[in-house]
Amino acid sequence: MSDDVLSIFPSDPKWLPGKEAADRLASLVERLAPGVPGGMDVEIEVSWHDVVTLVDCGQNLERIGCPLCEGEVATEFWVGLMEKRHEEGFADLAVEVPCCGGTTTLDALDYDWPCGFARFEIAVWNPDRVWFSDDELVLLGDQLGHPVRQVRAHI
Repeated sequence: MSDDVLSIFPSDPKWLPGKEAADRLASLVERLAPGVPGGMDVEIEVSWHDVVTLVDCGQNLERIGCPLCEGEVATEFWVGLMEKRHEEGFADLAVEVPCCGGTTTLDALDYDWPCGFARFEIAVWNPDRVWFSDDELVLLGDQLGHPVRQVRAHI
């Protein structure tokens, strides 16, 4: 069986909210993604990570692009880098991209579908929606006290 996960997390990978802000955000997420009556149960997970963690889109990932030259970043290069950096706790997100030799950051790469990095995340398992709207993201960020991003994973 496969699952879909819609994750909300701060736009700054290292930023952590206080408990009250996280609770406000979780409460709003629950109201915005309550599930479908008679459908699959929606589960909301609130996670604080000790180190920066990859928030990936699972099987939705189609392409990774370079924000500098717009070339393609090979999946094999990225996977190897993710394995190495995961072991290091993503302490450094800087990366020299092989397509043009330029320096950027892992969170600035052009992911199709979006991916991100965070120390705090709220994951909605099997939500009744695909994405939160731009207006909802602003509202979610207001509740958290920091702008947010979203990633939808299929696993």
